[in-house]
Amino acid sequence: MNIFDTHAHYADRAFDDDRGQVLDELPGKGVKFVMLAASGLEDSVENMRLAQKYDYIYAAVGVHPENIDETPGDYLDRLRRMTASEPKIKAIGEIGLDYHYEGYDRDAQIRFFCEQLKLAAELDMPVIVHSRDASEDTVDILREYRPRGVVHCFSGSAETAKEILKLGMYIGFTGVLTFKNAKKALKALEAVPLDRLLMETDCPYMAPEPFRGKRSDSSMIAYTAAKAAEIKGITTQELIDITSKNGITMYEID
Repeated sequence: MNIFDTHAHYADRAFDDDRGQVLDELPGKGVKFVMLAASGLEDSVENMRLAQKYDYIYAAVGVHPENIDETPGDYLDRLRRMTASEPKIKAIGEIGLDYHYEGYDRDAQIRFFCEQLKLAAELDMPVIVHSRDASEDTVDILREYRPRGVVHCFSGSAETAKEILKLGMYIGFTGVLTFKNAKKALKALEAVPLDRLLMETDCPYMAPEPFRGKRSDSSMIAYTAAKAAEIKGITTQELIDITSKNGITMYEID
């Protein structure tokens, strides 16, 4: 089915028992490409290893806002060395802001976000942006740095989506589109033109209906794409083909 899962976490511990089996089977389930997003330096290294092992897998490196406290001071140099050593690293991410929980150091998050945006500009690479309960600051920073890339697992309003689109970025949606309480996500989807739309799982999280609450994998994008296709008035395969092409373009995959 030509699926491009533009955001997955196969380095996650949820796959420790059967990672090899899952990844061996995905191409036979219609998955053509997978982009692995990183949550920190350890994930970044594992993503690189998996990309080297599997032809259809590509990798991103970066530090998620939830993991900045455990990140060493030389992290930018480490990320820089990784991107120089492995051509299948195609993005910096996931990076961004997460204000969901109390007690997070917002100033530190903003600093890490901006530092990694500068690194992406230096390396001429797209970014994978995480934004949860932080739309205003996220959009302000994106306006300042003007990166290429995607705001993934989009949870903002249609109005926020339009502001991100004005910056030339893509917007990624997960299985949340299939949830019964997904009115806000569906409204945002309506605002995103097909040429700026990406499909993703964020696996092992965000499994679509009818798998909600279970471990997700890239083959489940078919269910998310079916819902998105219904909203866009095209077939599921057409939507998968369009969004796969968008992912190839954004990540500059040959």
